[in-house]
Amino acid sequence: MDIAQQRLLSQQINGERCQTPEEVVRWLGAIQAQEYQEALWAIGLRMRASTLAMVEHAIAEGKIVRTWPMRGTLHFVPAQDAKWMLELTATRMIAKDKRRQEQLELDEAIIERAAQLLHDALYGGKRLSRPGVMTLWEDAGISTRAQRGYHLLWYLAQTGLICLGPYEGKQQTFVLLDEWVPQPRKFSREEALNELVKRYVASHGPVTVHDFAWWTGLTISEARTGFHAVRSELRVEKHNGQEYWFSSDALSGEAHPFSEFYLLPGFDEYLLGYKDRSAVLATEHVQKVVPGNNGVFMPMLVVAGQIVGTWKRTLKKSELDILLKPFDQSSDLETEAREAINSYYDFRGLPRRLRHSPFPQQR
Repeated sequence: MDIAQQRLLSQQINGERCQTPEEVVRWLGAIQAQEYQEALWAIGLRMRASTLAMVEHAIAEGKIVRTWPMRGTLHFVPAQDAKWMLELTATRMIAKDKRRQEQLELDEAIIERAAQLLHDALYGGKRLSRPGVMTLWEDAGISTRAQRGYHLLWYLAQTGLICLGPYEGKQQTFVLLDEWVPQPRKFSREEALNELVKRYVASHGPVTVHDFAWWTGLTISEARTGFHAVRSELRVEKHNGQEYWFSSDALSGEAHPFSEFYLLPGFDEYLLGYKDRSAVLATEHVQKVVPGNNGVFMPMLVVAGQIVGTWKRTLKKSELDILLKPFDQSSDLETEAREAINSYYDFRGLPRRLRHSPFPQQR
């Protein structure tokens, strides 16, 4: 079993790919999005032809939304699915949050007052930037210092009151989720779990039950329940003593042999979407992709399914500079990378520049 190659297909990185941003996000279920620009490319690279404007238009039109579902972390999700995904995944996050609320001296009365103030300010299709929300609360006597403001926003998004709306200038706005998505899909908890299992397996497979539990933030017990419920629609194979799950048609896609090199963004689902990442990233290179294990995932160079380096973009007013950093000093990836790099430049709509800087030799 070639786990890496199959995941390239499942994740729409190789193969037919999707046509629209909302199709990409619906297929993957959710796309990690704490780094906004990285997440835009995570969507764009999985489309047959994409531009930054196409993805931003889908956000502005409310077809995809950014909120905190899986593990209480920012993701893009299909707009109509945001509510049921939060209802499924947020319960555990909120229960674990009580201690943090106590540390920040956020009691129930403060949270309810902050929620009411924000609801009233946003009601009727209005939007507020993060600084605007902080000012609203401060003026009402609710301190937003020492992460209190951010935590209130996170909590109110977890409960489904708000989500992130479009950018206005350089500021991301907040909107009322029920107004921004007036006709959400509705599932029971059991239906929601089963739906998410099927989407995750189809879009990320081959996967383990532990991968799914990590990705969603649900318990292993809940994950097993979901896999058991839809097992007739899935396939399972053992590899190195581990059970890996696929969708029933997982091997029907055709890989594109000319697309062996990929320029993936930081925090991409190809790496971050699994508890066990060893199939695509060698242990000796982990620190180069996640320096100091600080939770920040660097943009990645992928060749034949394996992460072989990182890359950095420097975006200027009318120019984009890309620096390749392969792990192997002897690697000259510029020729192999040309197609992928050109796709990224085309996505951004900017002139092309490229530099090559291998990692220093480790002793």
